[in-house]
Amino acid sequence: MLEKQTLEPGFWDDRQSAQALLGRINRLKDVIEDYGRLQRHFSDAATLYELAEEENDESLAKEAAAELTAVNKEMAAMELSLLLSGEYDSHNAILSLHAGAGGLEAQDWTEMLLRMYTRYCENHRYKVEIIDSLPADEGGYKSVTIAVTGANAYGYLKSERGVHRLVRISPYDAAGRRHTSFASVDVLPQVNDDNEVEINPDDLRIDTYRSSGKGGQHLNKTDSAVRITHFPTGIVVQCQDERSQFANKDRAMQLLAAKLLDLKLREREAQMNELRGEQQEIGWGSQIRSYVFQPYRLVKDHRTGYEAGNTDAVMDGDLDGFIAAYLQKFAPKV
Repeated sequence: MLEKQTLEPGFWDDRQSAQALLGRINRLKDVIEDYGRLQRHFSDAATLYELAEEENDESLAKEAAAELTAVNKEMAAMELSLLLSGEYDSHNAILSLHAGAGGLEAQDWTEMLLRMYTRYCENHRYKVEIIDSLPADEGGYKSVTIAVTGANAYGYLKSERGVHRLVRISPYDAAGRRHTSFASVDVLPQVNDDNEVEINPDDLRIDTYRSSGKGGQHLNKTDSAVRITHFPTGIVVQCQDERSQFANKDRAMQLLAAKLLDLKLREREAQMNELRGEQQEIGWGSQIRSYVFQPYRLVKDHRTGYEAGNTDAVMDGDLDGFIAAYLQKFAPKV
């Protein structure tokens, strides 16, 4: 007979809300379903292999090999997901890209990174929406923020936070000289539960203004863009890419909540590092990854040492190797 368990006072307030617990249960159900599917695929591959041996059928053997390759790929993805042990790894993500110094070169590089992350999300069936953008007059982006919706989006994309460096022969340089460009990427967990972050309306100033982006008459003639200032932290967020002021305000509040949650996580991490005696660089920091197009072609992550020679594939969203190397290196030691 099971003993009755009693919970400490304030358990739900201190630990998690019922909604967060339900979300965890659903994620565990998904893991069980994934494992069951993997078992079925492996069983199918084994059956095909046995038939191929019995009938000496080369086509069945090839089919079994292809099935086994797919099983190995699924198993590798499941093993990687086990490294997502962070409190907010299962959340959706908010990705912000900012061009560094360098004018058109850096702005073009920011647009290239936006395309790279969009392709990565498409490959993993994540939904991508632009929350806010500041296109440059001559091309590219000065800054752009996107929302990424999908299972474990933050857990995987958190590895991309930092400065990304591009080395190439500039298409904008008539002399054909090599240029170095920088862009920063910030990754935030999207708030799923109002209890995760408390925002006092009295701490906010909400301003509306006319959008400066591309969008035609509607954006140019109405004060649909929204800027929110959070007085206690000095955080300022804005959104102008939605068609209505209400939608822009809702998006801006989501972005503010994500930034406040990220601030809380950074403060907690800083406290833990202080207790452990660790010193880590905060802010932009040094570059985390270099993308070299000339004089040779190579993408290298400076934190893990992982390299990829197929730069075209990387720019088309093939980031799995980089993300896996990061998670394996920085996974909490048990």
